[in-house]
Amino acid sequence: MSDSVEDLFKRYGLAYRWLVIITSMTGAIAMVLSATIANVAVPSVMGAFGVGQDQAQWMATAFIATMTAGQLLSAYIIAAFGQRSGFLLLIFVFFIGTMIAVTSTNIATLTIGRMIQGVCAGAIQPLVLVTIFGVFKPDQRGMAMGIFGMAIMLAPGLGPVVGGIAIDHLSWRHIFLIPLPLCLIGFVLGNFFMPEKPDDQRAPPFNFIALGILIGGLFCVLSYIANGHRFGWFSDQSILTLLGGFGLLAIFVWTQLKTQEPLLDLTLFSNKQFNAAVAVGVVFGAGNFGISYAVPVFVQTVQGFTATKAGFVLVPAGIMLMCLFSYTGRLADRVPNDLLIIVGLSAFALGALLMWGADVNTPFWSLVIFVMIGRLGQSLILPAMNASALRSMPPEKLNRAAGGINFMRQFGGALGISGLVAFMELRTQMHNEALAATQTAGNAVSQELLGDVQGLLNESGVPEAVQSQGALHYLGQVVQAQANTLGFQDGFMILAVVFILAMIPAYILGKARTTKV
Repeated sequence: MSDSVEDLFKRYGLAYRWLVIITSMTGAIAMVLSATIANVAVPSVMGAFGVGQDQAQWMATAFIATMTAGQLLSAYIIAAFGQRSGFLLLIFVFFIGTMIAVTSTNIATLTIGRMIQGVCAGAIQPLVLVTIFGVFKPDQRGMAMGIFGMAIMLAPGLGPVVGGIAIDHLSWRHIFLIPLPLCLIGFVLGNFFMPEKPDDQRAPPFNFIALGILIGGLFCVLSYIANGHRFGWFSDQSILTLLGGFGLLAIFVWTQLKTQEPLLDLTLFSNKQFNAAVAVGVVFGAGNFGISYAVPVFVQTVQGFTATKAGFVLVPAGIMLMCLFSYTGRLADRVPNDLLIIVGLSAFALGALLMWGADVNTPFWSLVIFVMIGRLGQSLILPAMNASALRSMPPEKLNRAAGGINFMRQFGGALGISGLVAFMELRTQMHNEALAATQTAGNAVSQELLGDVQGLLNESGVPEAVQSQGALHYLGQVVQAQANTLGFQDGFMILAVVFILAMIPAYILGKARTTKV
């Protein structure tokens, strides 16, 4: 018996629309949850594998990079396997990636697992959106998309919380198991409620080689950014990696210009308004993903928060974003999009500037408010940015334009995390060296601290021979902690600059809109 949309409506009645939403949300949320769930695990992974933050951040970067590329797979998966089989296949492959991450013995294996998870997370979102779009009437699609969108917005906010609870009570490995119950539920529901592929549907050709070239190019560029500080920015290894990345991306662009069925339609970039929206998306994506990564790591590294408490810093902002999303979407139809984007970027810049001033003594609720201010900006930017990009396109290019703007935003996100971590590592080292140089016999504050520590060690019965060594060790820890704080503060400062710079393409976007013929 066939399970087309019409057949499923006959079987389940009007309730089928909501069954599809529940099924789609279950599968998508499980995977989107994984985008942020690992951010609170960075300190734990650094300790487990003996790696620096520049290597541990690949948990986040690898996921986002492959999620970006994975979105280009969705249309092919729908055509080749149908929505039901494609949905089930993605959940199964996501499970394989999860098990690789859980059982990883080094950062390289963990990164491979996250790459597999990312591809599935990227491909499943367009698939379920197409399914929801197809089962709702035209006048109900906005409502359906709003419900789905609010859930997808909430999932990244919950990720750090549930991940933090798992780390504090179990281990960092268990964070990757959290989405699996949702995956299992989604797999069962998908067998019943996702429509099957029509018998006469034929899969179009898909250029897997071009996709591989794109992923390879992305990883080479991101690897240069992430590892440049460790290997030397101008070392032979770094330069060859960067040139290899640019070469692969150039080949990808050339293949896309030559083919009739491109993975990424480069003709979209001939539109000035679309280009301005893309520029906003790349810069905004870099800042948004960067700050989502930096805040949980900051509160654990600098303030000593538990992973659970670090996750709760982000929860109120996620709830607020979910509540505002539908309203700001309607606002984008009434207010000039460039104005909304500039106001949103200003809010994000203000949030980053407030985090710039944060240190070990900043209260919990102050941090929560700082993050909420930034997320208020996100609620304004996303609907306006997407609307601006799509309004400039003819109807036949809307699907490709939607995929293009989302692809570039997430590409910016991958660049943002790698670039931010590299910048903070560099600044932390510079601050550490500068502070260490001030620790001389003439530094009264340091000498007083050493005396106090030696006195405490003496009272504790520590032998006199090791008291001086112990005090110096403690001073070194204090210097490193201060350097870490200053490095993070510099990172938040540069994020504020990034958001301010994004106002330039936003202004151009407004000019393009007013001059559009």
